[in-house]
Amino acid sequence: MIKLALAQINPTVGDLSGNTRKILDYIARAQGEKAELVVFPELAICGYPPEDLLLKKHFVAENIKALDALAKKIHGIHVVVGFVDSDSSGKIYNAAAMISDGKLQDVYYKQELPNYGVFDEKRYFDRGQNAGVFTLKGIKIGINICEDIWIDGAVYQAQARTGTKILINISSSPYQVGKMAMRQELLAARAKETKNHIVYVNTVGGQDELVFDGGSMVISPQGTLLARAVQFEEKLLIVDLSQQNNPVAPALNSSEEIYQALVLGTHDYASKNGFKKVALGLSGGVDSALVACIACDAFGCDNVTAISMPSPFNSKATRQDARTLAKNLKIELKEIPIKRIFAAYLKTMGPYFAGLPSDTAEENIQARIRGNILMAMANKFGGLILTTGNKSEMAVGYCTLYGDMSGGYAVIKDVFKTKVYELARFRNSLSKEALIPKSILLRAPSAELRLNQTDEETLGSYEDLDKILMAYVEGHASPQEMVAAGMDAKLIARTIRLVDMNEYKRRQAPPGVKITSCAFGKDWRLPITNRYKE
Repeated sequence: MIKLALAQINPTVGDLSGNTRKILDYIARAQGEKAELVVFPELAICGYPPEDLLLKKHFVAENIKALDALAKKIHGIHVVVGFVDSDSSGKIYNAAAMISDGKLQDVYYKQELPNYGVFDEKRYFDRGQNAGVFTLKGIKIGINICEDIWIDGAVYQAQARTGTKILINISSSPYQVGKMAMRQELLAARAKETKNHIVYVNTVGGQDELVFDGGSMVISPQGTLLARAVQFEEKLLIVDLSQQNNPVAPALNSSEEIYQALVLGTHDYASKNGFKKVALGLSGGVDSALVACIACDAFGCDNVTAISMPSPFNSKATRQDARTLAKNLKIELKEIPIKRIFAAYLKTMGPYFAGLPSDTAEENIQARIRGNILMAMANKFGGLILTTGNKSEMAVGYCTLYGDMSGGYAVIKDVFKTKVYELARFRNSLSKEALIPKSILLRAPSAELRLNQTDEETLGSYEDLDKILMAYVEGHASPQEMVAAGMDAKLIARTIRLVDMNEYKRRQAPPGVKITSCAFGKDWRLPITNRYKE
């Protein structure tokens, strides 16, 4: 049998030279392990997803040029690597190159083009029709790309009918909760169906809102897991198909997966865009506490600055919790009170607000003062501002445009409030002593924009709210279906109204890590102007 190397790498979209250098490095490492075939992920040359870069003919041409230059350097090993190819008519294809002896031996074009959720490959690529089968050491091997193996009866079956013994699937499959187990189950079924070894190589790393979790694996013809790479890290996984003792990385639980996804996605967004330092507003609440922990794990505590901006409505307890958290994390904390700035705003607006009761206008002024301070600090000292709003708040508009939504990256925008608490407790469990003070986890959540304010008086309990939001946003359930599931009809109607009317806010939010099946962004495209209220 064949000794394989699964090169689970973290490419950067558009970095053709950098990606090529990384590929050559992994090829050299694979040769050092005496591998006969090394496999790289989907579109590894140009990074995934390249999106509208694919509309630039010169970008496609440069990517092909990079592949050709790479091929000339490959000797003594067979390589499968993803790239973008173009034909004489100008059509482009999501392609897999098979390279050996210093030249391109064959090319396979992806046939099943996903066009749902975050995927819109039909916008760019044409569908291939070639077989994608080659022979190595007398063994027929089929090459297919990502979606080709997900669709029942697709490419993989036609390849198996030619007598293949190994099916290689190169992927750039984004992470979402529970997807790792789903992939393994699918690949096991395909292996038993075709009586082939399945070699699955996935990319790893963050790209804008997507995070790729790796988890590359090999499945036996009997559906048994033979080898698996660690998730959320680059890895060269060496697999000898003639042996049974190949490395199998342990599976992560849900909290481990989500937390690592948030750390990697945040790190790569910042670092790939040239940021080495980050800052955030630290309120003494659970959301900013979790984001601060993620930031420290992503960048190191020396590169994280927290800014506390107390108003007249912030309690001593939350101010002290912010200080305690900063001390526990060993991050710099700057305290910039906003009482005088807020008073100046109220004085300026006094003639226009005269005779009117205080309401959200005054509350939002505080949030916008804080947003201005955060952006001013970023402008003066550099660094990326991380926002701290969660998915529950984003869904119902419990957030302020140009206020707490101000920043460059929204770390937990796809994390419901109830899950925020779970992740905070999980992060505490990783340290000998809890980093996040217990008082933060026990206190009723509050924006603290008026006296004795709590989130619950405005939104109801987060447990009830999040159940409705999961059903409506991720399940696209109707009110009738939610009522039948035991949810409160009045709360359902109110929640749906809030979700629908606040789409305009979400469109102006920073990008953030996607961890669910329906994140606010490309997954969710609700019309802003919309009179359908069911």
